[in-house]
Amino acid sequence: MAEITASMVKELREKTDAPMMECKKALAEAGGDMARAEEILRVKLGNKAGKAAARITAEGIVGIWLADDRRSGAIVEVNCETDFVARNDDFLAFVRELAALAGRVAPPDVAALSALPMGEGTVETTRTALVGRIGENVSVRRFARVAAEGRLASYVHGGAKIGVLIDVDGGDEALAKDLAMHVAASKPRALSQSGVPADDVERERSIAQQKAVESGKPAGIVAKMVEGAVQKYLKEVTLLGQPFVKDDKLTVEQLLAQRGARVARFELYVVGEGIERKQTDFAAEVAAQAAAAVAR
Repeated sequence: MAEITASMVKELREKTDAPMMECKKALAEAGGDMARAEEILRVKLGNKAGKAAARITAEGIVGIWLADDRRSGAIVEVNCETDFVARNDDFLAFVRELAALAGRVAPPDVAALSALPMGEGTVETTRTALVGRIGENVSVRRFARVAAEGRLASYVHGGAKIGVLIDVDGGDEALAKDLAMHVAASKPRALSQSGVPADDVERERSIAQQKAVESGKPAGIVAKMVEGAVQKYLKEVTLLGQPFVKDDKLTVEQLLAQRGARVARFELYVVGEGIERKQTDFAAEVAAQAAAAVAR
């Protein structure tokens, strides 16, 4: 019997997008013949999954699950290729079930989440079967499971393209909901200044330095201008420093102090954030299809 190596399984998985164990079984059945193993998987899973594997998944939705006592919850982002599929009932059901699974089991990462039981198989086999049914690539991009110090509130916006999960200790349910909506609207990058990446701060400082030097001001004034610009940036990108969306005379930090509350943590997911989207020239695509039809 041919030896089935990890590299062979990896190669087949990349070609077909099938689960690892299914790839290993197919290779064993095919005696190590890669082409035959691919054929076996095509028969078992359909040919859509493999073709979809390389396509960009920048659409999708954010799913949120909250425990009944709101002391724990989870937020997930699941991507697909088109907004049409993001509204598909099967796709939506998969995301809901996935969010609940992430919240109840608390796996350490996406790989562990994908290996959890779901339906008659695992999350991964369910995802692969979904790809085969809808004909588009589907990917579980990220998730966060939150154990609250206070109580969790959530908010989704824009057809679940933006999702927020926030842990508020103190205050009331209305305040927590308002804060979740604020995060969705203002999109802070961190809770406080200490959470802003040092590289981002240094980049802003460098930009401010170059602008200030061009002003021709004395060195002492330039230093103050730079520090002022950095502090302004930090207020803009931190939740506590931002003006509250429902009363811009108050910062979120001041609002929390007034209400005797604090935010322990928040998670903000924006669908497709950071994914390079494919730019389609629709007119050129139609022309190419017409030309192909004539050639036939």
